[in-house]
Amino acid sequence: MVTLGYAQQIGDLLAAADLSYAVCAETEPEPTIQSLQPALAMCDANQFDAIIALGGGSPIDSAKAIAILARYGGQMSDYKVPRVVNEKGLPVIAIPTTAGTGSETTRFTVITEETTDEKMLCSGAGFMPQAALVDYELTLSLPPRITADTGIDALTHAIEAYVSRKANAFSDQQALAAMRLIAPYLKCAYEDGSDVQAREQLMLGATLAGIAFSNASVALVHGMSRPIGAFFHVPHGLSNAMLLPSVTRFSLPHASARYADCAKAMGLCDAAASDKEAGVALLEELDILNQVLQVPSPVEFGIDAGRFVELAPVMAQQALDSGSPANNPVVPNLEQIQTLYRSLVA
Repeated sequence: MVTLGYAQQIGDLLAAADLSYAVCAETEPEPTIQSLQPALAMCDANQFDAIIALGGGSPIDSAKAIAILARYGGQMSDYKVPRVVNEKGLPVIAIPTTAGTGSETTRFTVITEETTDEKMLCSGAGFMPQAALVDYELTLSLPPRITADTGIDALTHAIEAYVSRKANAFSDQQALAAMRLIAPYLKCAYEDGSDVQAREQLMLGATLAGIAFSNASVALVHGMSRPIGAFFHVPHGLSNAMLLPSVTRFSLPHASARYADCAKAMGLCDAAASDKEAGVALLEELDILNQVLQVPSPVEFGIDAGRFVELAPVMAQQALDSGSPANNPVVPNLEQIQTLYRSLVA
């Protein structure tokens, strides 16, 4: 964001409005407790009254956490689920530059505890940005890999929000609209990053997906994805992509009508198709999507299969503890989650 000049553009606008500011560019992908410290020190020294979060989901998630910690203090672990954080932190203005995480419209943030490799899910209205400025032109510079990873993240948000046990009439509308936008345009944006129409539709779809899962929560894919990211440093969207086909196969028999609606919204089958036909079409598309977007398996990513299997019990427990699997159409037990993990490296 600094190299591309986006941070300076915002700085110039603030200066023209006679507003003082400082830039913290020390954020990291998949933010950790330690990565928050430079910005927290700046907040302490300058008594800022707002934070602008510019970038992908990691800077926005970081800003949400910093906004709460700067106002209330304590440790990040004090704010993780099951606590619900409704206290208002510093106002956050989110400017996303990826079409995927939806963090600009959600009441969640995820911060990694380095000593335990736990990705802590933190939830509550206190983490909701005050405003979001969504401009698809900021995504035109995204490389194909990040386009793919964040795009599948958005698609996963929409699907999981729709099949979630917490789904409701409002979230359903956002989730279906998001799928209608993301499914036809994700491959286009991946193959041609300069495709303005694809970038615009994908950005809108990602934002709607964020609204959907902020109101319905995510489910098993996200619950299992976070530990993979924490232990093996896999980008969040990519670990979602690794899991989405197998978790969908596991869950589909328990919400066949809901998954059929997803397939129809994605344009994978005729509106008159049976739930079974639509479910088959959805599973086929998820496999094809991973092939087209060159999503690696954990082993292809460079993860040692033996180590992955060894950590499966710990990852499964962390997944359950996050609460997300409880929203799944079928709530898995510890052994079922371990089996799903092992299947990824079989």
